[in-house]
Amino acid sequence: MRWLAVLFLLASLIVSRAGSAVERSVDLALVLLTDVSRSVDEQEYALMKEGYAAALTDPRVIAAIAGGQQAAIAILYVEFAGAHEVRTLVDWTVVHDAATAREFAAKLQAAPRAFWGRTAISSGIEHSMMALDKGLASAGIEAARLVIDVCGDGTNNSGRDIATVRDEAVAAGITVNALVIHSDPANAWIAAHVNPPGGLTNWFRENVMGGLGAFVLEVEDFSSFGHGMTRKLITEIADLKGPGARVAEWKAILN
Repeated sequence: MRWLAVLFLLASLIVSRAGSAVERSVDLALVLLTDVSRSVDEQEYALMKEGYAAALTDPRVIAAIAGGQQAAIAILYVEFAGAHEVRTLVDWTVVHDAATAREFAAKLQAAPRAFWGRTAISSGIEHSMMALDKGLASAGIEAARLVIDVCGDGTNNSGRDIATVRDEAVAAGITVNALVIHSDPANAWIAAHVNPPGGLTNWFRENVMGGLGAFVLEVEDFSSFGHGMTRKLITEIADLKGPGARVAEWKAILN
């Protein structure tokens, strides 16, 4: 009986290790981390969803994916509001062609809005770091680059200090990029939140952006979200700052 117990334990360990083995290598593991706090109304939320779908299925984005060494990326979609309001809505998905991009975009569009609270970018990044560590390993995916793609229209006003969490992500080898959405708040009480001293874009550069090749893009309003996200995805996927990147080719497309 004792030998049977030992054999059972060994078999369990083998199965466990096999379950965490690498099943697919990708060029990029990308977390789409999206602000759904109360400064984002329903119309603006719908525009973001439409923009994501348009960007993810854009032929130029598909071409950027196909141009990588592995010709595949892994994407995860997360929404956040307050410190305890962070949720993965679409789990790790390997995207390697137009069909798999459409499938991911369809799941993203179908997912109901998760929250309405305050704005804890720091909590969103913490959640994303876990997803890029244990979550990616559990999915059997190995990535050459790790990126958290933050989209938001306001400053961090909940959770841990954002710069501290950003620095932790960078120390873990993660690049944090941002797409800043400028908005005209209907309520004066959130004016300082969406337009801090020095401007929101500068605030994101100082507090959110970090890591190898990190950058911040901005769009003037939510209706421009899709165009901005397309540019952002191409820049991230094509790795314009990486060695051997086809910089001139992709910059021509982006311009």
